[in-house]
Amino acid sequence: MKTIHWTRDELVAYILLFAANSDFKEDNRERNIIIKKVDMNTFQEIHDEFDNDNDYQGIKKIMTSLKQHNYDKDDIEVLLADIKTLFFSDGKFNINERNMLKSLERLFSTL
Repeated sequence: MKTIHWTRDELVAYILLFAANSDFKEDNRERNIIIKKVDMNTFQEIHDEFDNDNDYQGIKKIMTSLKQHNYDKDDIEVLLADIKTLFFSDGKFNINERNMLKSLERLFSTL
């Protein structure tokens, strides 16, 4: 895949949006968690891009950008902790969220 021109904040926003949509709905608590990590402008720009991508495109963009930003094991652990916080924001951790977390853990372990 070609180079992705995202900042680290844009990458985090995209990954958290990807995770938030694992149960096909994105609620206000999840949005608020993402906006705490990145500014509102970044959130909106990345959200617009996310809305135009399919899952395959999203995964390719995420993996390419993680490599470009030289994410290491510690960075991935922080990212996974943020994803878990997002998933637990509504007090539930449903099967779709569990499956998404496992999939992202496997995917990120390939870096």
